[in-house]
Amino acid sequence: MTTTTLTKQPAWLRPAVLDRAEQVLVVLLWIVLASRVEVSSNPWSILLLISETAVAVFTLIRRPTEKLSMALGDWLLAMTATCAGLLVLPGVPPLPLLVPLGVFLAVVGNGIQAWAKLTLRRSFGVAPANRGIKISGPYRFVRHPMYAGYALVHMAVMILMFHPMNIVIYAIGWWAQILRLLAEERLLSQDPAYAEYMQVVRWRLIPGLF
Repeated sequence: MTTTTLTKQPAWLRPAVLDRAEQVLVVLLWIVLASRVEVSSNPWSILLLISETAVAVFTLIRRPTEKLSMALGDWLLAMTATCAGLLVLPGVPPLPLLVPLGVFLAVVGNGIQAWAKLTLRRSFGVAPANRGIKISGPYRFVRHPMYAGYALVHMAVMILMFHPMNIVIYAIGWWAQILRLLAEERLLSQDPAYAEYMQVVRWRLIPGLF
């Protein structure tokens, strides 16, 4: 993986330009999602919008960095993982009895990812980058608590807003998410502080499993 030596790269192929392009794409996809939620008859679709709005907001206010992966594969994985959640279709609850469970998972998942985002503050990003190492808050328990929060919200979506296409969207999204997570760690582990953190917090996503 390469980070940022751009002496012979095209003028547009710079971290600052790619960073801005990523922000624009996320905002555009958020607008599309918001329009789908607005016309949806499912009252629980607002929980999905809350989750994805947090992604858009923190993408816009994050800290710029020059320590950004310039590998095309890393960018494709990051954008696939991020865009998956923004492409979800607000369907209907297939089993009304499970609605309370879905609401619980959505609230807890949104709470965990909000906690992680507030811990990161302007260090949040989509493509693999080093915007500062954070080891407090939920990062004391797993190395990627934000993704754990996403997983709970996505399970809630399948319970509260089921649509056959969402199975495909999330399957592709989580395939990319896991590979993206590993790419992030390859980049961040070049920082001695993060390498030490990895020795202290062993689990990436699910304590005792992964």
